[in-house]
Amino acid sequence: AMEEVCAKFVSQKISKTRWRPLPAAALQPPDLFATGSWDNEDNRVSIWSAGDVGNAGINGEYQGEPQLLCDIRHNGDVMDMQFLDQERIVVASSTGTVTVFRHHQNNQTLSASHRWEKAHYHVDQDTSCGGAACTGVICNNPEIVTVGEDGRINLFRADQKDAIRTIDNADSSTLHAVTFLRTTEILTVNSIGQLKIWDLRQQRNEPSQILSLTGDRVPLHCVDRHPNQQHIVATGGQDGMLSVWDIRQGTMPVSLLTAHEAEMWEVHFHPSNPDHLFTCSEDGSLWHWDTSTDVSEKPSFLHQGGRSTTYFSHNTTNQSVVSAWLSNDPTKDRMEITNLIPNQTLSVNSLDILGPCLVYGTDAEAIYVNRQLFA
Repeated sequence: AMEEVCAKFVSQKISKTRWRPLPAAALQPPDLFATGSWDNEDNRVSIWSAGDVGNAGINGEYQGEPQLLCDIRHNGDVMDMQFLDQERIVVASSTGTVTVFRHHQNNQTLSASHRWEKAHYHVDQDTSCGGAACTGVICNNPEIVTVGEDGRINLFRADQKDAIRTIDNADSSTLHAVTFLRTTEILTVNSIGQLKIWDLRQQRNEPSQILSLTGDRVPLHCVDRHPNQQHIVATGGQDGMLSVWDIRQGTMPVSLLTAHEAEMWEVHFHPSNPDHLFTCSEDGSLWHWDTSTDVSEKPSFLHQGGRSTTYFSHNTTNQSVVSAWLSNDPTKDRMEITNLIPNQTLSVNSLDILGPCLVYGTDAEAIYVNRQLFA
Protein backbone atom coordinates (compact mmCIF):
# COMPACT_ATOMS: atom_id res chain seq x y z
CA ALA A 1 0.00 0.00 0.00
CA MET A 2 3.04 2.25 -0.21
CA GLU A 3 2.21 3.43 -3.75
CA GLU A 4 -0.19 6.06 -2.47
CA VAL A 5 2.50 7.78 -0.44
CA CYS A 6 4.23 10.68 -2.10
CA ALA A 7 7.59 11.80 -0.71
CA LYS A 8 9.17 15.20 -1.16
CA PHE A 9 12.76 15.85 -0.12
CA VAL A 10 13.11 19.35 1.25
CA SER A 11 16.71 19.62 2.59
CA GLN A 12 15.33 20.68 5.99
CA LYS A 13 14.54 18.63 9.05
CA ILE A 14 10.78 18.91 9.41
CA SER A 15 9.49 19.43 12.96
CA LYS A 16 5.78 20.10 12.24
CA THR A 17 3.21 19.35 9.53
CA ARG A 18 -0.38 20.67 9.55
CA TRP A 19 -3.25 20.52 7.05
CA ARG A 20 -4.99 23.78 6.42
CA PRO A 21 -8.52 23.35 7.80
CA LEU A 22 -11.28 23.01 5.23
CA PRO A 23 -14.28 25.34 5.13
CA ALA A 24 -17.18 23.82 7.07
CA ALA A 25 -19.18 22.57 4.09
CA ALA A 26 -16.25 21.51 1.92
CA LEU A 27 -16.48 18.13 0.22
CA GLN A 28 -13.07 18.09 -1.42
CA PRO A 29 -10.05 16.56 0.30
CA PRO A 30 -7.60 18.95 1.98
CA ASP A 31 -5.36 20.66 -0.54
CA LEU A 32 -2.84 22.80 1.37
CA PHE A 33 -0.56 22.06 4.29
CA ALA A 34 2.08 23.93 6.24
CA THR A 35 5.44 22.70 7.53
CA GLY A 36 7.97 24.06 9.99
CA SER A 37 11.60 23.05 10.30
CA TRP A 38 14.13 22.73 13.07
CA ASP A 39 17.85 22.22 13.65
CA ASN A 40 18.76 23.92 10.36
CA GLU A 41 20.92 27.02 9.94
CA ASP A 42 17.92 28.74 8.44
CA ASN A 43 14.55 27.45 9.68
CA ARG A 44 11.44 28.03 7.60
CA VAL A 45 7.66 27.97 7.69
CA SER A 46 6.38 26.73 4.33
CA ILE A 47 3.02 26.32 2.60
CA TRP A 48 2.60 23.43 0.18
CA SER A 49 -0.02 22.36 -2.27
CA ALA A 50 -0.64 18.67 -1.62
CA GLY A 51 -0.29 17.56 -5.22
CA ASP A 52 -2.21 17.77 -8.44
CA VAL A 53 -5.76 16.90 -7.48
CA GLY A 54 -7.07 17.61 -10.97
CA ASN A 55 -5.11 14.67 -12.34
CA ALA A 56 -6.81 11.76 -10.63
CA GLY A 57 -5.43 8.70 -12.35
CA ILE A 58 -7.45 5.87 -13.81
CA ASN A 59 -8.05 4.28 -10.38
CA GLY A 60 -8.61 7.57 -8.60
CA GLU A 61 -5.01 7.76 -7.35
CA TYR A 62 -3.37 11.16 -7.27
CA GLN A 63 -0.50 12.19 -9.47
CA GLY A 64 2.19 14.68 -8.65
CA GLU A 65 4.21 15.49 -5.58
CA PRO A 66 3.67 18.35 -3.13
CA GLN A 67 4.57 21.76 -4.58
CA LEU A 68 6.06 24.57 -2.51
CA LEU A 69 3.76 27.61 -2.77
CA CYS A 70 5.68 29.98 -0.49
CA ASP A 71 7.92 30.06 2.56
CA ILE A 72 9.37 32.48 5.07
CA ARG A 73 12.35 32.47 7.40
CA HIS A 74 11.62 31.59 11.03
CA ASN A 75 13.82 32.63 13.91
CA GLY A 76 14.59 29.53 16.02
CA ASP A 77 13.28 25.98 15.74
CA VAL A 78 9.61 25.57 14.94
CA MET A 79 8.37 23.79 18.09
CA ASP A 80 4.68 23.71 17.22
CA MET A 81 2.26 25.26 14.74
CA GLN A 82 -1.52 25.46 14.37
CA PHE A 83 -3.79 27.06 11.82
CA LEU A 84 -5.89 29.79 13.42
CA ASP A 85 -8.15 30.01 10.35
CA GLN A 86 -7.84 29.55 6.57
CA GLU A 87 -5.22 32.28 6.24
CA ARG A 88 -3.31 32.44 9.51
CA ILE A 89 -0.88 30.07 11.21
CA VAL A 90 0.40 30.42 14.76
CA VAL A 91 4.00 29.26 15.20
CA ALA A 92 5.84 28.51 18.47
CA SER A 93 9.59 29.07 18.53
CA SER A 94 12.46 27.68 20.58
CA THR A 95 13.35 31.34 21.24
CA GLY A 96 10.12 31.75 23.24
CA THR A 97 8.48 33.96 20.62
CA VAL A 98 5.03 33.21 19.18
CA THR A 99 4.34 34.47 15.64
CA VAL A 100 1.16 34.65 13.60
CA PHE A 101 1.95 34.27 9.89
CA ARG A 102 -0.56 35.17 7.20
CA HIS A 103 -0.75 33.26 3.93
CA HIS A 104 -1.71 35.65 1.11
CA GLN A 105 -3.36 33.42 -1.44
CA ASN A 106 -3.65 36.04 -4.15
CA ASN A 107 0.13 36.28 -4.64
CA GLN A 108 1.28 33.19 -2.67
CA THR A 109 3.39 34.90 -0.04
CA LEU A 110 3.74 34.56 3.72
CA SER A 111 4.17 37.50 6.07
CA ALA A 112 4.44 37.84 9.84
CA SER A 113 1.22 39.61 10.85
CA HIS A 114 1.72 39.55 14.62
CA ARG A 115 4.48 38.60 17.03
CA TRP A 116 4.57 38.11 20.79
CA GLU A 117 8.29 38.41 21.57
CA LYS A 118 9.52 36.13 24.36
CA ALA A 119 6.06 34.99 25.35
CA HIS A 120 8.07 32.38 27.25
CA TYR A 121 11.25 33.28 29.11
CA HIS A 122 13.55 32.31 31.95
CA VAL A 123 14.30 34.71 34.80
CA ASP A 124 13.00 37.94 33.25
CA GLN A 125 11.97 39.26 29.87
CA ASP A 126 14.85 41.74 29.63
CA THR A 127 17.71 39.22 29.74
CA SER A 128 19.04 39.01 26.22
CA CYS A 129 19.38 35.23 26.32
CA GLY A 130 16.38 34.74 28.56
CA GLY A 131 14.00 33.16 26.06
CA ALA A 132 12.52 29.77 27.00
CA ALA A 133 11.19 27.51 24.26
CA CYS A 134 7.50 27.78 23.52
CA THR A 135 6.74 24.06 23.29
CA GLY A 136 3.06 23.99 22.41
CA VAL A 137 0.27 26.08 20.93
CA ILE A 138 -3.45 25.43 20.46
CA CYS A 139 -6.00 27.68 18.78
CA ASN A 140 -9.71 28.22 19.12
CA ASN A 141 -10.07 31.33 16.98
CA PRO A 142 -9.62 34.08 18.10
CA GLU A 143 -8.02 32.55 21.21
CA ILE A 144 -4.52 31.13 21.26
CA VAL A 145 -3.02 29.26 24.21
CA THR A 146 0.74 28.65 24.49
CA VAL A 147 2.82 26.63 26.94
CA GLY A 148 6.57 26.49 27.42
CA GLU A 149 9.73 25.22 29.01
CA ASP A 150 9.28 27.94 31.63
CA GLY A 151 6.12 26.27 33.00
CA ARG A 152 4.08 29.30 31.88
CA ILE A 153 0.64 29.32 30.20
CA ASN A 154 -0.37 32.30 28.02
CA LEU A 155 -3.79 33.10 26.67
CA PHE A 156 -3.59 35.43 23.66
CA ARG A 157 -6.23 36.79 21.35
CA ALA A 158 -5.36 37.23 17.70
CA ASP A 159 -4.64 40.89 16.89
CA GLN A 160 -4.36 41.94 20.55
CA LYS A 161 -0.95 43.17 21.56
CA ASP A 162 -0.75 41.81 25.08
CA ALA A 163 -1.64 38.47 26.61
CA ILE A 164 -5.23 38.34 27.90
CA ARG A 165 -4.04 36.15 30.74
CA THR A 166 -0.76 34.62 31.89
CA ILE A 167 -0.36 31.90 34.50
CA ASP A 168 3.27 32.43 35.45
CA ASN A 169 4.06 29.46 37.61
CA ALA A 170 1.53 27.07 36.17
CA ASP A 171 4.12 24.32 36.43
CA SER A 172 7.50 23.89 38.07
CA SER A 173 8.54 21.52 35.27
CA THR A 174 8.45 21.91 31.48
CA LEU A 175 5.01 22.00 29.88
CA HIS A 176 5.22 20.04 26.63
CA ALA A 177 1.78 20.29 25.06
CA VAL A 178 -1.69 21.75 25.48
CA THR A 179 -5.17 21.12 24.12
CA PHE A 180 -8.62 22.62 24.59
CA LEU A 181 -11.10 20.38 26.42
CA ARG A 182 -13.87 22.91 25.82
CA THR A 183 -13.87 26.63 25.08
CA THR A 184 -13.11 27.59 28.68
CA GLU A 185 -10.94 24.66 29.70
CA ILE A 186 -7.48 23.51 28.66
CA LEU A 187 -5.38 20.48 29.49
CA THR A 188 -1.57 20.52 29.72
CA VAL A 189 0.99 17.69 29.94
CA ASN A 190 4.39 18.06 31.56
CA SER A 191 7.82 16.51 31.94
CA ILE A 192 6.93 14.61 35.11
CA GLY A 193 4.02 12.61 33.71
CA GLN A 194 1.16 14.85 34.85
CA LEU A 195 -1.98 16.07 33.10
CA LYS A 196 -3.43 19.26 34.51
CA ILE A 197 -6.82 20.75 33.72
CA TRP A 198 -7.18 24.53 33.86
CA ASP A 199 -10.48 26.39 33.93
CA LEU A 200 -9.79 29.72 32.24
CA ARG A 201 -12.86 31.30 33.88
CA GLN A 202 -11.23 30.88 37.29
CA GLN A 203 -8.93 33.69 38.34
CA ARG A 204 -6.83 31.49 40.58
CA ASN A 205 -3.66 30.11 39.06
CA GLU A 206 -4.20 26.53 40.17
CA PRO A 207 -5.29 23.59 38.06
CA SER A 208 -8.82 22.37 38.70
CA GLN A 209 -7.65 18.76 38.37
CA ILE A 210 -4.36 16.82 38.25
CA LEU A 211 -4.00 13.34 36.80
CA SER A 212 -0.74 11.48 36.59
CA LEU A 213 1.10 8.40 35.48
CA THR A 214 1.94 6.45 38.60
CA GLY A 215 5.45 5.47 39.49
CA ASP A 216 7.99 6.54 36.94
CA ARG A 217 6.96 10.12 36.17
CA VAL A 218 7.72 9.56 32.51
CA PRO A 219 7.71 12.87 30.61
CA LEU A 220 4.59 13.30 28.46
CA HIS A 221 5.27 14.92 25.08
CA CYS A 222 1.90 15.05 23.35
CA VAL A 223 -1.83 15.06 23.96
CA ASP A 224 -5.03 15.00 21.92
CA ARG A 225 -8.66 15.11 22.92
CA HIS A 226 -11.28 12.82 21.39
CA PRO A 227 -13.24 15.05 18.98
CA ASN A 228 -16.73 14.02 20.17
CA GLN A 229 -16.10 12.70 23.69
CA GLN A 230 -14.49 15.56 25.57
CA HIS A 231 -13.61 13.39 28.54
CA ILE A 232 -11.43 11.00 26.51
CA VAL A 233 -7.81 12.11 26.12
CA ALA A 234 -4.80 10.33 24.62
CA THR A 235 -1.20 11.11 25.59
CA GLY A 236 2.21 9.89 24.47
CA GLY A 237 5.50 10.06 26.28
CA GLN A 238 9.21 9.58 26.51
CA ASP A 239 8.86 5.80 26.76
CA GLY A 240 6.76 5.51 23.59
CA MET A 241 3.67 4.32 25.51
CA LEU A 242 0.18 5.44 24.51
CA SER A 243 -2.08 6.31 27.44
CA VAL A 244 -5.82 6.79 27.21
CA TRP A 245 -7.50 8.75 30.01
CA ASP A 246 -11.08 9.33 31.09
CA ILE A 247 -10.83 12.63 32.93
CA ARG A 248 -14.20 12.04 34.61
CA GLN A 249 -12.88 9.20 36.66
CA GLY A 250 -9.81 8.54 38.72
CA THR A 251 -6.44 10.16 38.39
CA MET A 252 -4.77 7.43 36.35
CA PRO A 253 -5.00 6.36 32.71
CA VAL A 254 -7.73 3.89 31.76
CA SER A 255 -5.37 2.04 29.47
CA LEU A 256 -1.63 2.00 28.89
CA LEU A 257 -0.67 0.58 25.52
CA THR A 258 2.81 -0.48 24.55
CA ALA A 259 3.61 1.37 21.38
CA HIS A 260 6.88 2.83 20.15
CA GLU A 261 10.46 2.02 21.09
CA ALA A 262 11.38 5.66 21.69
CA GLU A 263 9.71 9.03 22.38
CA MET A 264 6.21 9.48 20.99
CA TRP A 265 6.16 12.96 19.46
CA GLU A 266 2.53 13.32 18.40
CA VAL A 267 -0.81 11.60 18.90
CA HIS A 268 -3.94 12.51 16.90
CA PHE A 269 -7.45 11.14 16.84
CA HIS A 270 -8.92 11.25 13.34
CA PRO A 271 -11.03 14.43 13.58
CA SER A 272 -14.15 12.96 11.96
CA ASN A 273 -13.62 9.25 12.60
CA PRO A 274 -12.10 8.99 16.06
CA ASP A 275 -11.99 5.24 16.33
CA HIS A 276 -8.84 5.78 14.26
CA LEU A 277 -5.82 7.19 16.07
CA PHE A 278 -2.33 7.98 14.78
CA THR A 279 1.01 8.22 16.63
CA CYS A 280 4.55 8.96 15.47
CA SER A 281 7.89 8.50 17.12
CA GLU A 282 11.61 9.13 17.36
CA ASP A 283 11.99 5.43 16.42
CA GLY A 284 11.01 6.24 12.81
CA SER A 285 7.55 4.68 12.90
CA LEU A 286 4.03 6.01 12.42
CA TRP A 287 1.23 3.84 13.74
CA HIS A 288 -2.42 3.73 12.73
CA TRP A 289 -4.54 2.38 15.62
CA ASP A 290 -7.94 1.19 14.42
CA THR A 291 -10.59 0.31 17.02
CA SER A 292 -13.54 0.34 14.61
CA THR A 293 -15.30 -2.89 15.50
CA ASP A 294 -16.65 -4.44 12.37
CA VAL A 295 -14.88 -4.17 9.05
CA SER A 296 -18.21 -4.14 7.18
CA GLU A 297 -19.23 -1.02 9.09
CA LYS A 298 -16.15 0.91 8.07
CA PRO A 299 -16.94 4.21 6.40
CA SER A 300 -16.18 4.41 2.74
CA PHE A 301 -13.73 7.01 1.56
CA LEU A 302 -14.62 6.46 -2.07
CA HIS A 303 -12.95 8.70 -4.56
CA GLN A 304 -15.46 9.80 -7.13
CA GLY A 305 -14.25 12.27 -9.69
CA GLY A 306 -11.46 13.49 -7.45
CA ARG A 307 -13.73 14.06 -4.47
CA SER A 308 -13.79 12.04 -1.33
CA THR A 309 -16.92 11.41 0.65
CA THR A 310 -16.32 11.42 4.35
CA TYR A 311 -19.84 10.89 5.60
CA PHE A 312 -20.03 8.39 8.40
CA SER A 313 -22.95 6.04 8.68
CA HIS A 314 -24.80 6.30 11.96
CA ASN A 315 -24.11 2.73 12.92
CA THR A 316 -20.59 3.79 13.95
CA THR A 317 -22.18 5.55 16.90
CA ASN A 318 -20.23 7.18 19.67
CA GLN A 319 -21.11 4.33 21.99
CA SER A 320 -18.92 1.85 20.18
CA VAL A 321 -16.11 4.39 20.09
CA VAL A 322 -16.30 5.08 23.79
CA SER A 323 -16.25 1.47 24.80
CA ALA A 324 -13.38 0.79 22.44
CA TRP A 325 -10.99 3.44 23.78
CA LEU A 326 -12.13 3.09 27.38
CA SER A 327 -12.09 -0.68 27.67
CA ASN A 328 -9.25 -1.76 29.93
CA ASP A 329 -7.33 -3.31 27.11
CA PRO A 330 -8.58 -2.10 23.74
CA THR A 331 -5.94 -4.23 22.01
CA LYS A 332 -7.36 -7.47 23.29
CA ASP A 333 -10.42 -7.93 21.15
CA ARG A 334 -10.61 -5.18 18.63
CA MET A 335 -7.66 -3.10 17.68
CA GLU A 336 -5.69 -3.31 14.49
CA ILE A 337 -2.34 -1.56 14.55
CA THR A 338 -0.49 -0.85 11.33
CA ASN A 339 2.91 0.77 10.99
CA LEU A 340 2.46 3.04 7.98
CA ILE A 341 6.24 3.30 7.48
CA PRO A 342 7.66 -0.21 6.97
CA ASN A 343 11.33 0.73 6.52
CA GLN A 344 12.06 2.89 9.50
CA THR A 345 14.46 5.75 9.09
CA LEU A 346 15.01 8.75 11.31
CA SER A 347 12.54 10.32 13.71
CA VAL A 348 8.99 11.01 12.51
CA ASN A 349 8.43 14.32 14.29
CA SER A 350 4.93 15.28 13.29
CA LEU A 351 1.77 14.07 11.60
CA ASP A 352 -1.64 15.45 10.75
CA ILE A 353 -4.76 13.81 9.33
CA LEU A 354 -7.82 15.30 7.68
CA GLY A 355 -10.42 13.30 5.75
CA PRO A 356 -8.62 10.56 3.81
CA CYS A 357 -5.28 12.40 3.91
CA LEU A 358 -2.20 12.04 6.11
CA VAL A 359 0.87 14.29 6.07
CA TYR A 360 4.01 13.64 8.11
CA GLY A 361 7.51 15.06 8.41
CA THR A 362 10.84 13.54 9.40
CA ASP A 363 14.42 14.22 10.39
CA ALA A 364 15.37 12.58 7.09
CA GLU A 365 14.49 15.98 5.54
CA ALA A 366 11.35 14.73 3.85
CA ILE A 367 7.63 15.29 3.94
CA TYR A 368 5.22 12.53 2.99
CA VAL A 369 1.60 12.75 1.87
CA ASN A 370 -0.77 9.79 1.79
CA ARG A 371 -4.06 10.81 0.16
CA GLN A 372 -5.77 7.42 0.42
CA LEU A 373 -5.48 6.57 4.05
CA PHE A 374 -8.54 4.36 4.06
CA ALA A 375 -8.19 2.88 0.57
